Amino acid sequence: MNDFLRLISLQDSNTRVVLAGTTLLGIAAAVVGAFAVLRRRSLVGDAVAHAALPGVCIAYLIVGQRNNVAFMLGALVIGVLAAAFVSFVKSVSRIKEDAAIGLTIGGFFGVGIVLSRLIQNQPEGNRAGLDSFIFGKAASMVVSDVRWIIAVTSVVILVVLLLYKEFKLLCFDRDFTVASGFPAFALDLLLMGLICICTVVGLPAVGVVLMVALLVIPGVAARVWTDRLGSMLLIAAGFGGLAGFLGTVLSATLPAPSGSISRGWPTGPLIVLVAASCFIISLLIAPKRGLIADALRRASLRRRISLQNLLRSAFERTEGPTGTVTRWALADLPRSSPISPSTLRRAIRQGLVEEHAGSYALTPSGLDAARKVIRAHRLWELFLIEQADIAPDRVDHDADQIEHILPPDVIASLEARLAELGRVSSASTSAVPASPHALPHRAGASSP
Repeated sequence: MNDFLRLISLQDSNTRVVLAGTTLLGIAAAVVGAFAVLRRRSLVGDAVAHAALPGVCIAYLIVGQRNNVAFMLGALVIGVLAAAFVSFVKSVSRIKEDAAIGLTIGGFFGVGIVLSRLIQNQPEGNRAGLDSFIFGKAASMVVSDVRWIIAVTSVVILVVLLLYKEFKLLCFDRDFTVASGFPAFALDLLLMGLICICTVVGLPAVGVVLMVALLVIPGVAARVWTDRLGSMLLIAAGFGGLAGFLGTVLSATLPAPSGSISRGWPTGPLIVLVAASCFIISLLIAPKRGLIADALRRASLRRRISLQNLLRSAFERTEGPTGTVTRWALADLPRSSPISPSTLRRAIRQGLVEEHAGSYALTPSGLDAARKVIRAHRLWELFLIEQADIAPDRVDHDADQIEHILPPDVIASLEARLAELGRVSSASTSAVPASPHALPHRAGASSP
């Protein structure tokens, strides 16, 4: 408890450094990653991250000692070459982008592993600290690392603010971007460059293996919440910053596993796990695309369809020549679309159906609702017969699949088109057209 209070109060200088670095890194990576997700370039960050390892190794072989600036420059250069290699392979061959990215990841990372082993076999190779670039080691972050992260975060935010409109066009319609006179290729390169910079600066914190998760997961989680780019960027930045902050807090406060020789949990994996938790929670509870909301919408649609089927079945079974509807028994409804007792009870509660001595009748409001359903159904049947040349005895099932979701403007368009063709009267907008096919045998009317 004392460690937790000391942590959240930022009394320790190393705690302030690590928290600031991981939080800002999460924000920068999330903002850039959101654009990468929309551009379907999520795995480019993976290729760049894995290509950074040979860059770090080459930089060590050149300078001959551990130098973080040289390491980051080497990782950046080779990372940019990896991104360019993906584009080159895609443009000069029939290989798809996903295959080119897989080729780049395997090839460059394989070279990095070989070079890493060569360095570790040297007398001073163990001092290079290459393992921290593979798995990350946020706890060893120093002030100079945070300064780099602050600089990168500032550049990312500034570029996004200045080129927000251009990036928005590029993400959603590249052809329109070109037609509008914007340099789409240069914007694409700039976006890939930002991904490379964020990847390289994040290597000391989360490492090669996990950096791609920090780029992709916050953007994907934010996409579940909104359809607007500005909101998506803000939500992604919030998720990225939360993942960096909370992952660091958990790493510093959770007790080490029993029997472990380490002092705590690794920071990088916990940051990614927090980001993954944000995605899972978003996927469950998001109001538009969340699984819970989707299940509720589907259940509501099923209940509405069942109720409308009840109204339609009652109307068609007892429809009289003058449009009046008499009483009917539950057994009179067609067996092909059985009505559940709960649907009948719901119709009675809503005042659409009334019960009397074991028989049922549509109330005036139920009759109006039934006429709307029947009208949409028969307008669509007539449209399919007229425009799709479907036989009248085969349109009933097709119309039944769509009558429940036809919006009013579509129904009005159908009626106007059929009125032009002379299939319905243009004088009335509420009358129920006659069925274009024979209806099931109607039950005899019972006395009210």
